[in-house]
Amino acid sequence: MKIQSAILSVALAVSPATAFSSTSSSHNVVSSTQLYSTIPKPGTVTTSLTPPSKLDSSNTPDLFESRVYKTYGRYPITFTSGHGCVLTDDTGKDYLDFVAGIATCALGHSNEALTSAITNQMKQLHHVSNLYYTPGQAQLANWLCTNSCADKAFFCNSGAESNEAAIKLARRHANDRGITDPVIITAENSFHGRTLATVTATGQPKYHKGFTYGGEMVRGFKYTPYNDVEKLKALVEEINVTPEEDAKEGRKRGVAAIMMEPLQGEGGIRPGTVEFFAAARKLCDDNGALLICDEVQVGMGRSGSLWGHEQLGVEPDVFTSAKALGGGVPIGAMMAKGEAASVFGPGDHASTYGGNPLACAAGLAVAEYLSEHNVLENVRVRGEQLAAGLEDITNRYPSVLGETRGWGLLRGVVIKEDAGCTAAELVGDAMKEGLLLVAAGPSVVRFVPPLIVSEDEINDALARFEKAIEKRVGESS
Repeated sequence: MKIQSAILSVALAVSPATAFSSTSSSHNVVSSTQLYSTIPKPGTVTTSLTPPSKLDSSNTPDLFESRVYKTYGRYPITFTSGHGCVLTDDTGKDYLDFVAGIATCALGHSNEALTSAITNQMKQLHHVSNLYYTPGQAQLANWLCTNSCADKAFFCNSGAESNEAAIKLARRHANDRGITDPVIITAENSFHGRTLATVTATGQPKYHKGFTYGGEMVRGFKYTPYNDVEKLKALVEEINVTPEEDAKEGRKRGVAAIMMEPLQGEGGIRPGTVEFFAAARKLCDDNGALLICDEVQVGMGRSGSLWGHEQLGVEPDVFTSAKALGGGVPIGAMMAKGEAASVFGPGDHASTYGGNPLACAAGLAVAEYLSEHNVLENVRVRGEQLAAGLEDITNRYPSVLGETRGWGLLRGVVIKEDAGCTAAELVGDAMKEGLLLVAAGPSVVRFVPPLIVSEDEINDALARFEKAIEKRVGESS
């Protein structure tokens, strides 16, 4: 029996189908279909699984209510299609989309170039392990580095993941310099993601509630007021002094990185200042720390330059991207230059889906479109048009609207404290006029249309926004 088992094992290892194929009429061997499962035609076999096509899908909001975790407060609209800067709901009503998946659908909806790239790649190869080379990942990394200060790129799936990678890189870099207690400085009112480390990096206590251990989030983060040079300098000086009791144990505290958004998005559309980022760059240089720029929302052209830090005249050691990088297809990237580009080695960090052929095909399609269609110029011109239009509306409704701020096609208008409404309520008013906007905090309405938005669409959006304000003012008077 042992000999027979060994022969059977060898036969299976060589080729299961060959080992048991029915090729001899004189020997009735077991056919391959009896040993190995095959996939029958749909509808011919009854299993214990219920296919999606057999489930009731007549009421999407009801299904969300009963089956989807309530991590979002959703508006009562169900979108079923989109084209360009327009979304269509299940009743056939069109909406001018100035949310773009929150600064994600850079080329709008149903863009032909993006659709074609994804379709063709899906027919060829959509995913393999990062244990192997794939052309698209190499090409996208090359484009990102060629069009920035970066030397290397790491791919993942989202903004939070790209920021996680940057945080890990900063800690590893500090550890390599003998710092046992590395501290990363981020800004108050920042937003860096929803994972445990990135939400800790987010300088907004409301996002920390309920996620602490012993009253603490992930250790090793300190917050400073955004654009305050003196407070930043003082904090760096404080961190670089190791507490005496820790020093006695052989520990060393130090600044691992200063991590900032070039423009705070969720924090209220607040652009960084040249002075603040120049100071951050110098402090990092003087202390061996890394300057990290979170470009997840402002990057990939939304500011009018490819990267937001270009608006500020600094080069970070590390910067992150996601959202518009894939035009709506999930992809994230962390880019690094110089010494920072050689911190990670095999096994130090990884992502199963990161840089897969399908996502990279989307990224390359977006990159090609931005490069070949002069999209950055459109962002600059349309951004100026949008800013001027918002200023005009503000002048006509000074009791409701305050400052207009931002870069390119990432703009926000402040809702005054005594306006009688919140930003979210004004977003709801605009929705009734067929315009989709999104709040950035409790008092700022954010405008983030696709980067291919036209002059007429900007004018249309401004007219709808003003109509919403006019109705709000009329109801309160």
